[in-house]
Amino acid sequence: MGVGQDLLVNASVEHASLVRAITAAAYAAGAHYVDVLYVDPMVRRAHAAGAPLDDLGFSPPWLIKRLEDASRSGAAVMRIDGGGVGVMAGVDPARVGASRMLELERVNREIHATAANNWTIVPCATADWAKQVFGEPDIERLWQVLDKVMRLDEPDPVAAWQTRFDELLARAEQLNRRHFAALHYLGPGTDLRVALGKPSVWTAATTTSRDGRVHHPNLPTEEVFTTPDCRHTEGRVRATKPLTLRGAVVEGLELTFEGGRVVRANAARGVEVVEAELDSDPGARFLGEVALVDGKSRVGQSGLIFYSTLLDENAACHLAFGNGLAYITNPEAGPEDGANQSSIHTDFMVGGPEVAVYGVELNGGEVPVLLNEEWRLLAS
Repeated sequence: MGVGQDLLVNASVEHASLVRAITAAAYAAGAHYVDVLYVDPMVRRAHAAGAPLDDLGFSPPWLIKRLEDASRSGAAVMRIDGGGVGVMAGVDPARVGASRMLELERVNREIHATAANNWTIVPCATADWAKQVFGEPDIERLWQVLDKVMRLDEPDPVAAWQTRFDELLARAEQLNRRHFAALHYLGPGTDLRVALGKPSVWTAATTTSRDGRVHHPNLPTEEVFTTPDCRHTEGRVRATKPLTLRGAVVEGLELTFEGGRVVRANAARGVEVVEAELDSDPGARFLGEVALVDGKSRVGQSGLIFYSTLLDENAACHLAFGNGLAYITNPEAGPEDGANQSSIHTDFMVGGPEVAVYGVELNGGEVPVLLNEEWRLLAS
């Protein structure tokens, strides 16, 4: 963030210690004002479980105005992630889905599309999160793991991240030069072809706000990604890690696509939450993102399931059903190019040592991109 800039922080009450440190650092860096919005996962649960059905989707106008004011002023925005895992267990999945603030989400998507703010999401260790990861509320142990995946164990963390950013951006440029027509995923329970845009535009790690502020939206970040042509996804894919969705945990997710659309969803646990998400709107059953992550990911190397999309999506290759990211990868793309539009964007992990990813060339030939989680695409 820059001198004289406002900072909006969105956090859970469990994140207060980190929020206080961030606030102090922001003012030391010259912030004009730091505005903190705390939420309580248990209050969210009470709302989803007990509010009148017709009121579940209410978006408070003051929260919308907060976003709109931040957009106009070009404020920096930060969200703190971590905790609240399983908070919606036992609540009717239909009510959980209906409790989304759709209007607030719509405004947020539109603001993101204008690149109005420099923003990021970072993790914070909490007792309930540590218990979900380790089976015991060992916050110190979780902080030690987060230090490593955030490269805070390096003598110069900023330089270490810049090295990784450069590597990821170079891979994105490799993919942009190859102009693959599709990606082909092969592995246990997976034989999936994902059509790419024409042209496909890949990016990674770094973006720029409309006022020229270069920033890194997610930390940690280990991915290169693009928006696919959502009309032509075919086959079956099996998730390789659990998915945390709306406060519930989904395990063993399998999706079958025909004509780009999810026609069947199965899971060992939590399929009702996924089905509620897929029924959100007509675009929810189509892909909006495809992302590649290799075995050099520190998140993946930890060998842990974090039950946090911020971290788990950076442990392995992932897909997202729902809204496309054309505003980031290719601002000129639209529905006529297969860029999906939806009120949701749900990432799920599909990569691992047993899942191979091939780039499909225009002539139908296939080129290895990731084998055994190793980046195999040669420069050309």
